[in-house]
Amino acid sequence: MSLQPFVNSNSPIIPCPSAYLLEPLLTGPFIEKVLILTADGRTLVGMLLSCDQLTNLVLGDTVERMIRPPEDDEPSVEVSHGLYIIRGENVAVCGLVDEELDASIDWEKVRGSVIGGVKHS
Repeated sequence: MSLQPFVNSNSPIIPCPSAYLLEPLLTGPFIEKVLILTADGRTLVGMLLSCDQLTNLVLGDTVERMIRPPEDDEPSVEVSHGLYIIRGENVAVCGLVDEELDASIDWEKVRGSVIGGVKHS
């Protein structure tokens, strides 16, 4: 089963899933490549294997993308984590990945500003 019917056609971003959204998905298998932004600003990309009503996510073949700022001499990196579990309270954004576009990007050459966390002090 695909997540595509649940995605707003104007935006590739899925709001944090809730019980009513996930209910039809829990009855069958679904595997989609997703990008997760966490509350502490990390960027994770992997295959969404499972989720529940609390937005706890299980990702397979997960990589963490660490995009460096333009003034940093080190290249951006992708760190492989494999099977990864994310608690729902740490999910800020969950979006589908265009796999063809994603594969065409050399992530070591990408530069950008650091994404801040969503928790306020």
